[in-house]
Amino acid sequence: MTVYTMAHIDVHDDEEYQKYAFLAGPAVEKFGGKFLARGGKSIVREGVGRKRNVIIEWPDMKTAQAFYDSPDYQLALAHGIPAADRDYLFVEGV
Repeated sequence: MTVYTMAHIDVHDDEEYQKYAFLAGPAVEKFGGKFLARGGKSIVREGVGRKRNVIIEWPDMKTAQAFYDSPDYQLALAHGIPAADRDYLFVEGV
């Protein structure tokens, strides 16, 4: 079953977050992820939003979790987590 990453992000250290992005993109590709949305314009109609939103499509939950737990992505997160406030989740498709 297809799985989607939904990430909602407020960056507070642009320099460090650029390091994260530089490393995260190739890690996504390595695991077969496909960016569907990546920081474009968004409009919050209900609830609290964040300035940056990302949606990534994965073949299945096992692949999505393997990506997140991989050494490549963990290296990226060493830059990303301290540089931003994030909500990051995996959602099964229908």
